[in-house]
Amino acid sequence: MRYPIAIEPGDAKTAFGVVVPDLPGCFSAGDTLDEAIANAAEAIGLWIETVLDDGGIIPMPGKIETHRANPEFAGWVWALVEVDPTLLSDKAERVNITLPARLLRRIDTYAGAHHETRSGFLARAAMGAMQVGE
Repeated sequence: MRYPIAIEPGDAKTAFGVVVPDLPGCFSAGDTLDEAIANAAEAIGLWIETVLDDGGIIPMPGKIETHRANPEFAGWVWALVEVDPTLLSDKAERVNITLPARLLRRIDTYAGAHHETRSGFLARAAMGAMQVGE
């Protein structure tokens, strides 16, 4: 899937500004055009992660032609940023991990006592650890 980005031209003193019209509040910048596009791809990924974590819905990309007609972007340069569709997926995926048997028993005991599955507990614990570490 490809999202259109609007790039406000920069110069030697001003960075290239980037707006993603289909994703409200998603913007970025870069000192060069290439850097601005790369930073926009990162901003889109982070925007999607945040909205999904908050239970929101990700808008589908619109057409460049539609956005170019917006006078707010007159004189801006347009590009498309490829977004990995797996970023949008909350589909469960089977993984193979290795844990010490003693730890696995403790996880199962804890999860069962709290009416959770092993997978549900590990997913919740991982999300909690990542939020604390940030």
